[in-house]
Amino acid sequence: MARLDFKIKAKSKTTRARLGRLSVNGRTINTPAFLPVGTQGTVKAVMQKDLTVLGVQGMLCNLYHLFLRPGIEVIESLGGLHRFISWDGLIITDSGGFQLYSLKGLTKIEENGVHFISHLDGSSHFFTPEDVISMQMRLGSDIAMVLDECVEYPSTFRYAAASTELTLRWAERSAKFLGRGCPIFGIVQGSTFPDLRSKCASELVKMGFDGYAIGGLSVGEAKRTTFQMLRLSVEHLPEERPRYLMGVGLPIDIARAVAEGVDLFDCVIPTRNARNGTLFVSQGKLIIKNARYAKDETPPDPECDCYTCQNFSRAYLRHLYVSGEILSAVLNTIHNLRYYTRVMHRLRESIESGNFDEVLSELEAKQAEEAEIV
Repeated sequence: MARLDFKIKAKSKTTRARLGRLSVNGRTINTPAFLPVGTQGTVKAVMQKDLTVLGVQGMLCNLYHLFLRPGIEVIESLGGLHRFISWDGLIITDSGGFQLYSLKGLTKIEENGVHFISHLDGSSHFFTPEDVISMQMRLGSDIAMVLDECVEYPSTFRYAAASTELTLRWAERSAKFLGRGCPIFGIVQGSTFPDLRSKCASELVKMGFDGYAIGGLSVGEAKRTTFQMLRLSVEHLPEERPRYLMGVGLPIDIARAVAEGVDLFDCVIPTRNARNGTLFVSQGKLIIKNARYAKDETPPDPECDCYTCQNFSRAYLRHLYVSGEILSAVLNTIHNLRYYTRVMHRLRESIESGNFDEVLSELEAKQAEEAEIV
């Protein structure tokens, strides 16, 4: 049985931000931490050895995709997910609930679980809450997520209420696996309705999960609403357990969520933006395809220590991107992931040193993710 150990090392005096250390299976990460998305057992465009150099402590993989290809049996027979992908960092596996949400038209939800049609070959499958936890344990995940329903936005209160009750019943079925394998996180749902969020969080805590995720946010609602629902959810979660905000990943939003007491994050934003030619840099957003960079000899971010910034110019990165070269995605992703790990390192340091407010204010003032540099 894998035991999750979470210790809070320091706290901000003026916010809920906390510095922590999370350990599972001998793998330890410092929190708050950002985990890039490795949906199919790979963070797109980056090798595992580079992830370590970049300071990445863990990744999020996805049960739905790994179930369809190459299959749970294949991965299990080859020694589990860590060995299969040759990665010894922390691995959290998502239950596939969000993918089933995003594949509307290919899914049917009922009391016992979810029927779905593979987007790959049209084959028919069925996930129960018990199946989802069992398969994540077979993969050798460090942390497993319960099956939940992510509600579309906007939603009626009636539908959201029924969905929240179903998510809680599924969570209760999943909780029977606690202590029998890897740690399990419950997921707070409830759409944008305060009463549902409060109820869902409170009921999950009674089930005694190893940690708690906040899901169903950043799906189209206003940013103010996102943080209202986040704040409300966190208020009902135990201090001594890790908190994980799923799918929210702009740097400033991460910093704001850290201020609310969140410990773990994942999102496709840094890697997807990299492949689309957008780099996060200290001065703002750099859209590398723009003609103004055609003869720019400067590095993408003069303040960055990554391989990309230490060796290549904006002009070269633009050339790679407009030429459709694979190396463009590689070098851009290396930089964006390093930008994120540097931000997280700075946030952790600021909590420890007591100047978190200053760093948050600086990030707020820059609004780096919202303005393209000129």
